Amino acid sequence: MSDLILLTGPVRSGKSARAVELARAWGESVVFIASYATDPTDAEMAARVARHRAERPAGWRTLEAPDDPAAALAALDPPPSGVLFDSVVTWAAARFERDDATILAEWDRLTEAFRAAPWPVVVVADEIGWSPVPMEAELRRFRDLCGWLGQRVAARATEAWLMVAGLPLRLK
Repeated sequence: MSDLILLTGPVRSGKSARAVELARAWGESVVFIASYATDPTDAEMAARVARHRAERPAGWRTLEAPDDPAAALAALDPPPSGVLFDSVVTWAAARFERDDATILAEWDRLTEAFRAAPWPVVVVADEIGWSPVPMEAELRRFRDLCGWLGQRVAARATEAWLMVAGLPLRLK
């Protein structure tokens, strides 16, 4: 069993940059799991994806939005020296048409695979519930689902950090 590190915080808090910083220490064989679909639907999202790609070391392998990240990792040869998973919110958004119980069960299986892996894993999550309660039921459902997913990974994590204004605050 290896380290499972959670980095959470609001938008633009420095989560992804801190995750890359941590993962660099694991060597050149890091695998980045991008949970966002590979075909952005608008120019702004395409720019975000391009910026994140540019922040990663060129030698890292990238798994673009695999349906089953644990199986994709298990099939890698050679195995990674560490894994960076970014992010819980985009992973949840890609599965939002499923019911909550199914999504939570899939997440539990994935976080258990991360926890059992022979390499360290850092998971990036977003704290989206700090704003007012959304008026739309689907937005409330998504906010709540992301909160539950964050709680579940935090419970299994060996370390948990809150990023605020580019600064890490250790939670666990």
